[in-house]
Amino acid sequence: MKLNHKNWLLAVCCISMVACNKKIEDISVNPNQATKVPPNLLLVKQLNDLSGGLNGIEPWGAVSRYNQFHCRNYQYYGNNFYSFTGGPFNVYNAYLKNIDRMETEALNVGAPAVNPYSAIAKFLKSYYYYNLTSLMGDVPMSEAIKGLEGQFSPKYDDQKAVFSQILRWLDEANDDFSDLNIKKDKSLVAASDIFYGGDLTKWQKLVNTFKLRILISLSKKVTDADLKIATRFNDVITNTVKYPVFISVTDDFKFIYLNDVSINRYPTNPSTFGFDVLRLNMAETYVKSCTDLKDPRVLLTSEPAWKFVDSLGYAPTDFRAFVGSPTGQDQNIMETNALNGKLSLINRYRYYRTNVGENFIIVGYTEMCFNIAEAINRGFITGNAEDWYKKGIQSSLNFYGIADGTNTVNYLRPGQSLGAWTPTTFNFNFATYYAQPVVQYETGTPGLNKILLQKYIAFFQNSGWEAYYNFRRTGVPAFSGGVGIGNNGLVPVRWSYPTTEQNNNAANWKAAVDKQFTGADNLNGQMWILK
Repeated sequence: MKLNHKNWLLAVCCISMVACNKKIEDISVNPNQATKVPPNLLLVKQLNDLSGGLNGIEPWGAVSRYNQFHCRNYQYYGNNFYSFTGGPFNVYNAYLKNIDRMETEALNVGAPAVNPYSAIAKFLKSYYYYNLTSLMGDVPMSEAIKGLEGQFSPKYDDQKAVFSQILRWLDEANDDFSDLNIKKDKSLVAASDIFYGGDLTKWQKLVNTFKLRILISLSKKVTDADLKIATRFNDVITNTVKYPVFISVTDDFKFIYLNDVSINRYPTNPSTFGFDVLRLNMAETYVKSCTDLKDPRVLLTSEPAWKFVDSLGYAPTDFRAFVGSPTGQDQNIMETNALNGKLSLINRYRYYRTNVGENFIIVGYTEMCFNIAEAINRGFITGNAEDWYKKGIQSSLNFYGIADGTNTVNYLRPGQSLGAWTPTTFNFNFATYYAQPVVQYETGTPGLNKILLQKYIAFFQNSGWEAYYNFRRTGVPAFSGGVGIGNNGLVPVRWSYPTTEQNNNAANWKAAVDKQFTGADNLNGQMWILK
């Protein structure tokens, strides 16, 4: 998917100019505001905005720090606190309201009840509500976004009801896309679909692959007779004609950044090099997860701690030279260690050299492989967990271009300017890597933990909140606590509700907090999916 805000802005400007073609005496209508927007323009806006919502899921943003992939070591420009106060209720007005409007406008221009815009809307609503409830717990849903109907104080739906509705939407979206594909529907404006170019078969695969993510996130509720987690998972896996899923990374739901100096650049790029290149270092949780496995992905994502290369004689690709800081470490200590070359910085060749960076995967084939492996290991479905586990590892290695034989990496030594790369090589053999006891699959809990660890490594700078959600659900890998993360050194398990709810929707807010967390809207309260 290539992002292009320019086309969207041009189209909106054109609509605005048409809207201005009114008689001057018609002062009851604002001539500068379009009263109707075609659904295709609303769609492209919604898709463009996907990486900006949910408190910044784009690469190297705040969520990457919460996932303990990297840290900020310079206090003036930010910290590593889990400041989970005031969850993202802006999603309702900024995104969900406009998704509803897109559905309405599609009908207004004559689309049938089953149309591509309504089917995509069901996915988008599922995506946002999944994250809203996963971040906070119970959230307004059935009475949300009903201001035009006079509903300004929506009740909070319990988390089970939210997940039930999400699963219904996904089933409906699958049926809708199936119907549209049978009819060879071409009504979706391809240029507006910045992910799949109007290919509804890929949208249908996305819906069902995302459904597997939802179901695995409910692993603690597998015995719930209403949700039927195992049955639903099995239905998808055993009937891929009815429920097609991703078959390779070519199906990934991903952003492709543009080589453009004005729009849609990768978040770290040549223009940000001088600003934050020394202020971002790698987190111990991620680095140690890799180095314990002698996993070459860390050689591509990180740089060696040059102090240890120079003083101890380590090769730049020696796993002992890769050191991350605990996310919970005092930031002053972290800054000192970074300046003294005792910490691995992010790989500047990979992440600062161009405006394109790498694709940002929101929902991907690699994750799906690990989700299926986890479901088999847990006994939700039958199958060969090891096969899916290996597919997931190999797919992630391919993402970084790591192949059997000699591989080249580039690093930047201290004091060197962008472009003064130090190339070096390392050898890799998948069979040798996989034969390590710490990597090779086994049944039971040890095998499950290996699946979860490999999934975490594969999530690096991708998939939004999923690394954090998976840690919270399983404890794998263990996240770092301490003074550097706030919240009395504990990794929070939820966001509190925004204070606007206490002020504007007090009765419903209090009822939700009392029911879930015995009256305390704090960051450590256990929501339903975690019990």
